[in-house]
Amino acid sequence: MNSPRPSPLNGPRLAAALLCLCSSPAFAAHGIAQYGEPKYPAGFDHFGYVNPQAPKGGTLTLSPVQQPSYDKFNPFSLKGIAAPDLGPMLFESLATGSSDEIASVYGLLADDIRLAPDRLSVVFHINPKAHFSNGAPVLAQDVKDSFDTLVSKLASPLFRSMYADVAKVTVMSEREIRFEFKVPNAELPLIVATMPVFSKDWGRQPDGSVTPFDKLAYEKPVSSGPYLIEKFDPGRSITYRRDPNYWGKDLNVRKGMFNFDRIVHQLYRDDTAQLEGFKAGDFDVSFEFRAKNWARGYQGPRFRSGELIKHEFPHHNGAGMQGFVMNLRRPLFQDIRVRKALALAIDFEWMNRQLFFGQYTRLNSYFFDTELAAIGTPGSLPRTDELKLLEPLRAQLLPSVFAPLPPPASTAPPSSLRDNLRKARALLEEAGWHYRDGALRNDKGEPFAFELLDNGVMSRVNGAYIRNLERLGIRATERITDNALYQKRVEDFDYDMIDVPYPATQSPGNELMDRFASQSAEVKGSENYVGLRSPAVDSIIQSVLGASTRADLVAAARALDRVLMAGFYIVPHYTSTTHRVAYRRGFGFPETLPLYYRADDWVVTTWWKEP
Repeated sequence: MNSPRPSPLNGPRLAAALLCLCSSPAFAAHGIAQYGEPKYPAGFDHFGYVNPQAPKGGTLTLSPVQQPSYDKFNPFSLKGIAAPDLGPMLFESLATGSSDEIASVYGLLADDIRLAPDRLSVVFHINPKAHFSNGAPVLAQDVKDSFDTLVSKLASPLFRSMYADVAKVTVMSEREIRFEFKVPNAELPLIVATMPVFSKDWGRQPDGSVTPFDKLAYEKPVSSGPYLIEKFDPGRSITYRRDPNYWGKDLNVRKGMFNFDRIVHQLYRDDTAQLEGFKAGDFDVSFEFRAKNWARGYQGPRFRSGELIKHEFPHHNGAGMQGFVMNLRRPLFQDIRVRKALALAIDFEWMNRQLFFGQYTRLNSYFFDTELAAIGTPGSLPRTDELKLLEPLRAQLLPSVFAPLPPPASTAPPSSLRDNLRKARALLEEAGWHYRDGALRNDKGEPFAFELLDNGVMSRVNGAYIRNLERLGIRATERITDNALYQKRVEDFDYDMIDVPYPATQSPGNELMDRFASQSAEVKGSENYVGLRSPAVDSIIQSVLGASTRADLVAAARALDRVLMAGFYIVPHYTSTTHRVAYRRGFGFPETLPLYYRADDWVVTTWWKEP
């Protein structure tokens, strides 16, 4: 079965921060870090996890995971499915992140960053060499136009949440732009620094008219990245060709990166055909998210001969959270006793043995495997710094928030599934659900029934969970839809229960507003899949956003983690601490691995074809 599913977003959200203040009105910097100085000094030659001498040339052929098609080249609008890898291939930002440190960025389109001492504004100077794919220079007005478009209703509501605390954007000169903020927020300077920038000429037709941003489909983006779209077939493939006039190829943040002349994505309708295609030589690198496939599928004469190689690459990513999300917009899930009972019905230990070949670890935090996880505190009790945030909210919080945080239910001895289901049945009876006439029913005689929506990825896990629910008298029905309908229903919150991956972060920030804040609960297309409306959670999120030191951020994140785990909004799943990658002999990659990275991004940006 799967490890956590890749995020549907085209690229990772970069967290952010402020530099130490100095006495001058503002200071110039090549980069900014969350708390203190960036790892790499001014004038650095290249990132430590790349090979600056990597040969250029050749073609890399990939196959995107769980994407059988696409219908647009716009990754920023809400409707539709964007072509794979558009973000890293085409769209650049004022600054870019480093993969071997937490929350630092360095100038990309910008060659100078000036942060005000009051933390309420930041000025970027755009590199005079920067230009778009049509040859036009990247100017401050282009940055402002991009911002204005992203926060409009023409783009996904995610961006309005991310940039909600930006008070004003001012074009100071042809190549200088200032962002002003409503509140001091350690993340905001880097959030705006990593905003994608594109030309207002994107979608301009020969007659001078411009296609509305939310209607852009196969109009090729006018952007500043290292690649161009060469050719495409939405049901089959897309090919990116290196831009021979790419302006940034000699920058230190690009040295040793984007080494292939062409990058091709081959699309497959199902994962079985995809795996067979890889073994047949149709593409070069496979990213495997299914434990069964990794254990049994990646074998055969080409593996034995060394032509195909499988390897697990370690990483230090936090795992985030993935699990069965209960939609609180449905009355059925609004009683916490019901949610606790549903969490008791999953048997991870059995699934890990029978389905996953022992490859996974159970999740117990929204910030698993990081210092932000609440369960990592001594005795799993709130620390003093957490209590400073939680105590003023005690009347709004469950008493269990202040008690030792229990791990997810286990069936490892001396526990058992029978014992867990017995506890679940008692909780359901307390909540007014009793077994009679062949089903679990409420006082009105209505059966306990719900739909588990899926796009075909989680069927084996769904089936195992549904069988356990049946033993409680609960009728859960798996509904499998195609990707397009699945995405539409998720965007409209039209589901009872779904499987959701919340991507990992070492430095949480504004994305929490979109995932858990009350204001996003009814915004279609937001990531508030739970439908959570909690003034206490809103308050703690503001503490995360307002953290002025790493210690403050850790305390606030742990407090938030504690409250979310205590609410039983998700039935936690599992994770892996390695990236499972199989590849064809003849490719090279740097000896030094990054610390925090996605496997597909790492391959695209730092691998090369051996001469």
